[in-house]
Amino acid sequence: MSCLEVLAAGPLSTIQDLGRPGLAGIGVGRSGAADGGAFRLANRLVGNDETAAAIEVTLGGLAVRATRDLTAAVTGAPCPTTVDGRVVAVNSVLRIPAGAELRMGVPGRGLRSYLAVRGGIAVPPVLGSRATDVLAGIGPDPLTPGALLPVGPAPARFPLVDVAPVAMCEAGEIVLRVEPGPRHDWFADDALATLVSRPYEVTPDSNRIGMRLDGPALERSRTEELPSEGMVAGALQVPPSARPTLFLADHPVTGGYPVIAVVTAADVDNAAQARPGQRIRFRLRNGFKPRSA
Repeated sequence: MSCLEVLAAGPLSTIQDLGRPGLAGIGVGRSGAADGGAFRLANRLVGNDETAAAIEVTLGGLAVRATRDLTAAVTGAPCPTTVDGRVVAVNSVLRIPAGAELRMGVPGRGLRSYLAVRGGIAVPPVLGSRATDVLAGIGPDPLTPGALLPVGPAPARFPLVDVAPVAMCEAGEIVLRVEPGPRHDWFADDALATLVSRPYEVTPDSNRIGMRLDGPALERSRTEELPSEGMVAGALQVPPSARPTLFLADHPVTGGYPVIAVVTAADVDNAAQARPGQRIRFRLRNGFKPRSA
């Protein structure tokens, strides 16, 4: 069977697909690619079904060797990419000859890049998905040097484009649209206005589960215990520190802290590309008017 041999894995490289929807009732989150748009694009470029498994690479550093001629694409955070030392373009269709090495450097902006190969990464599925869930410990292990990744048979259809025009990841402040959360009334009158009027900074204590933010405190008006309730990607949960945590792909299915706001589904991909030290500004959509500070 054709495969990719992992030579280096960088800070964190995992197998991802579109996750495990519909299993929250048994305590299993969806997981899947953190930046779903970039993931889907990588598969479309090589002619795969959008659900085919690919590799999510955090802050570059992945190196792989092909055991046969392969077709691949790199999307997401634009990282310097080479095939046997020759610089190749991201967001395009790449040819990797048998024995050649593809290496992905550190992106100049953004956080997560995606490597898709024609045929998909054919590791065994767990609960219907090949996604690595770092919170639940479900799915394949994070990649390590020496791992051999099987590649599935090539699909019948061929790629329809060779280069995709894609907007660059934000290098400066990222603006994310939000809607009031189910517990915004648990906060002080000016808390929601504070959230959307001043920036927050992504802290190093962030991962695929969630992004801890540092910035203005969001004080609560109700201090009683909140029973655990369902959570979604994009939820801004506020723990006792009064600083929000933005849930990402591997978020827990329930939580016991109030959610003041939720990032719109269309902007969760942008949130997944935010790097530690980068600033985020939230904007309310749909005309909701918070009480001013």
